[in-house]
Order: sequence, then structure tokens, then C-alpha cells
Amino acid sequence: MASSATEKYYEYIVVGCGGIGSATLYWLSTRKGVDVLGLEQFKLGHDNGGSQDYSRIIRMMYHDTKYTKLVKEAYKCWEEVEAESGLQILYKTGGVQFAVKGTPGESGLEKYAAAAKAEHIAFERVSGQQITARFPGFAMGSDVVGLYEPTAGLVDAAVGNATHIQLAQAHGATVIDSCPVLKIDTLPSGEAKVFTTRGQFRCRRVIITAGAWINNVLGTVGIHIPVSVTQEQVTYFATPNMKLYTKSQFPIFIYIGEKDVYGIPIHGNTGMKVGLDADGPTVSAETRSFTPDSKREQTCLDFVRRFMPKAEGPMLYSKTCLYTMTRDRHFVVDTLAREGRHQIVVCCGAGHAYKFASILGKILSELAIDGSTNYDISGFGLRRRAITDPTFKAQHHMAVEEQKSKL
Repeated sequence: MASSATEKYYEYIVVGCGGIGSATLYWLSTRKGVDVLGLEQFKLGHDNGGSQDYSRIIRMMYHDTKYTKLVKEAYKCWEEVEAESGLQILYKTGGVQFAVKGTPGESGLEKYAAAAKAEHIAFERVSGQQITARFPGFAMGSDVVGLYEPTAGLVDAAVGNATHIQLAQAHGATVIDSCPVLKIDTLPSGEAKVFTTRGQFRCRRVIITAGAWINNVLGTVGIHIPVSVTQEQVTYFATPNMKLYTKSQFPIFIYIGEKDVYGIPIHGNTGMKVGLDADGPTVSAETRSFTPDSKREQTCLDFVRRFMPKAEGPMLYSKTCLYTMTRDRHFVVDTLAREGRHQIVVCCGAGHAYKFASILGKILSELAIDGSTNYDISGFGLRRRAITDPTFKAQHHMAVEEQKSKL
């Protein structure tokens, strides 16, 4: 389609090239090649959002069948990207989810077990002593109960993002970074116009994967999704017992308690990674800081001392990131067709989507190109109560509503 010198046309434009956006670019490009444009407000590879750093957990066990139905396909998509690129992105270390007996966390584990059984996901029940025997980097006693999943592991986020982008470019897609989107217009022709600091672009469909900036973009078409943006952080520990915490010797883990704690074995640097899930203060993309919170660092240290004392060592560093969470902490994957903006497709990862990034990118590409997908996204629509009802009580802990156990 012809366009003016100042207004170029692409069939598909992706706004935000982080984890989900870069994956969307890739899957669009496999079908539409040069008709795809990605717009990123920062430099590619930046650490301002939520899809950054060396590693993210991937696991088949989830607390809800919305995700267990989808996660098998997530693994397949990462494996396809690995096959095309020749790079390893996914590492299967095994995974342990555990809680203290007699706490709400123990009942939370049962949600994971039930959802796994429903989708025939392999796992085994393990005691604290069995966890320690299998993985000597832990030190757990009879007060701990857990679930072990052999297929869990980590995804290298930085490599995943870069690989999606570079493969998209190899398929002919254009990517422009340092290019903030100022507004979007939907046109009578059925197209959309995207205004940026580096010119205007028209397209058939625009896919918004802007993370913490989602409402900055959607607001220009009169749409608002109720989300909370929080500043989260992880801490890397320089353990003196490195071999115990390598990917071949130590699993990813999730502790369900008063504070949900997760950890990832050494990958990308020399430290084991520990973080608190959905524990940070509410901020905005503009007001967040990059300064770690010493109290949360201490909480991670206390956790390490309790459950894996051989990992204790100097803190290498802590790193902040942003979660963008809906009230029910489920994804948003939908079009704005019912809002009269059929040109727009939108996704919010709710602070736990990186493991699904590649499959979400494939789904978004299908919604944009075909108008539908065969993957089950029925639980991620914009018309659910958590989005439409302002009285809906926010619940950001994924498995336990009332968290009362102590670290």
C-alpha cells in the first residue's frame, strides 16, 4: 500500500519490544515478514521494565488450569525458537515448590497439585528431608512439604528477547528503538495510525505489549485497564559453595508462605538468584527508582539462612524491575473489538508471563492476522469481573489468598 514520505505503512505494528513484544514480532514475521514493525521507546535490551536480566522461571505446574493448559505449548514455542536460532534459551533444572506444614502455603500447594493432575503433568510429592537428600544445597526438615517437577527450569530472558528480535529482523521485520509512541488513532478506513517521536505509521493492526506503560498507550484511544505497577527486586548471592547451586545440581524453587519467595540456580553470573514475588511498593513507570530496598534484601537473606544456609555469602548485587498486575493477576490477551477498536490487540503479562512469552507472541500474532486463535485464552479477556468491577478486591498472590505463615 502506498504511503507518504512522512507516514509509512506496515500491516502490523508492535508497541513495546520486551519479552512478549519481541516474541510477537518474531511470530508475526514468520508469516508476514517485511510487513511487520516493532516500536520500542528505549534502547533494545534496556532494564527499565519487567523483561530483563539473565533468568526467569519456567514450569508446567501452576495453580490454575488456565496456565497448565497453555504452558506445554510455551515449552514447544521456546524449543522452536531454539531450533531456528541454534541458541539454548531454556534450561531444565527441575523445580521444587514447598511450604511449611500447617500453613496456608500447604493448601496452596494442593492447588498446584490439582491443576497438574488435571493436565497430566508429571510431579511427585516430597518431604523436606527428601528435598535435601536430592539437592544438598537445601537444608530442610520434617516441617516442610513440597512438590517436585522434573520439567521445570529457567529461561534466559536477555537471550530470549534478543533472539526473538534478531530472528524477526532476519525474516524481514523492521525494529525501531528509542522511539516512544505518542498516541494511536483508529481511522474510518479501519486502519490505525501510530504517532511517534520519529514519525507516523499506519497499519492494519497494532499490538500493544507495553508493560508498565500499557495505559499510557491505551489512554490515547480512551481505554484504561486497571493494573497495579509495583517495583520488585531480586538479589544475587555469591555463595562459597558454588557447585551446589549450579544448574546441574540445584533446581528452581518457589516457597509459598507469608511472602512468596523464588530462586534460580547460578546462570549468567556467579550468584544464585533469590526474589520476593509481588512484594514491592506500588509505583508508576515514571516514579519508580532503581534503588534496591535493604529490608527486602534482608528478608531474602533470612530466607537463605533458614532453608539453604550453604548458599549464604556476600550479596553480589540486587536488581529492580517492574510488575504490571491486574487485580486477579491473570493475563490480559484480547482485542478491543467490543470497545469499537478492532484494530487494536492488547496483552498484559501480570508479572508472571515471561515463561509464556513466546507462546503469547504466537497467540497475539494469530489474533492480529487471523482475528482468532485456537489456543484457550478464554480466561484472559477484558470483560471479566476483575477488569470491569472497580470493587473487585486485588489478589496478587497466586496460590494463597490469606498468607499468615512466617519465614
